[in-house]
Amino acid sequence: MTTCSAGSLVVGEQLAGSAPYAVAWLALEQEGPWGAKAFTASHLDPEVGGALEAAAGAHDVRPALIRTPGRHADTHLTSAPRRVLLAHTRPGATWLLSGAVADPASLLRLDWAALRAGDRDAVRRSVAGLTPADGQHLLVCTNGTRDVCCATLGRPVALGAATARPARVWEVTHTSGHRFAPTAVLLPAGTLHGRLDVASAVALLDAAGRSETVLAGSRGRTTWSAPGQVAELAVRTETSETGLDALAVDTVHDVGDHAWSVAVGHRDGRRWTVTVTSAEAGVDRSESCAKGPVPLRRWTTTVTLHHETPWPQGRSG
Repeated sequence: MTTCSAGSLVVGEQLAGSAPYAVAWLALEQEGPWGAKAFTASHLDPEVGGALEAAAGAHDVRPALIRTPGRHADTHLTSAPRRVLLAHTRPGATWLLSGAVADPASLLRLDWAALRAGDRDAVRRSVAGLTPADGQHLLVCTNGTRDVCCATLGRPVALGAATARPARVWEVTHTSGHRFAPTAVLLPAGTLHGRLDVASAVALLDAAGRSETVLAGSRGRTTWSAPGQVAELAVRTETSETGLDALAVDTVHDVGDHAWSVAVGHRDGRRWTVTVTSAEAGVDRSESCAKGPVPLRRWTTTVTLHHETPWPQGRSG
């Protein structure tokens, strides 16, 4: 039987535009085993987990459980403080908060609207112990109860990258896109990446430390909708732009018939219009190993530059 990741690779499925939409992320440490729906199927109190998922979903926040890479004993010990990461992803306003909570239920007091809006101070006031954090964190999907590809392909990458960059790499329950395994999200930027190996995972962290991104394997930034992700990556490919926060999607207009007009801006003042279209490719592939084949769609883009003279250095776009 062909796995979903192998099938996706065989048909040449594009990675661009496959990231989930989320302007912010909540990552809560939960050691031990995870079920397919981990917030309600792990050693986390399912009532608390379900409430966290519901609140996050209502505010464009992506919730995830994380754990340290390696073996995971099936223990019910809950007394140890759990690490928490909160990230806001908008370019130019990206930030990361880190802390530890003794009781995950305390996160229900989180100011979700402030997290969505990027109001870091209000978020800190809502939950005690959160502090601004420097550096990048890579969350590699490894939840085998959700999809076997994430476990068999993701776990070796998570462990290898964690060995190379200690305290910067986590296993995570779900980033979407099992068929792109090994797949990961980089926080706080919220960029998704697929078909990783240990070397490319480490390269992502190192590039982010230089405020850069890596285009190979990029699935898009969760700040934007799927057409916005495709448009942003099209401009990056056209211009070889790797600055992590250099571009922003200004508007996305649905013009009908699976087509969108997307305005993309550079912080130096350049502006592009990207026409994005989606059409059936004439082949099928499975979105996960547990699902049957469905028709594959492919993106096409046309990039038009409207303002080509960069603004003076130091002026924001």
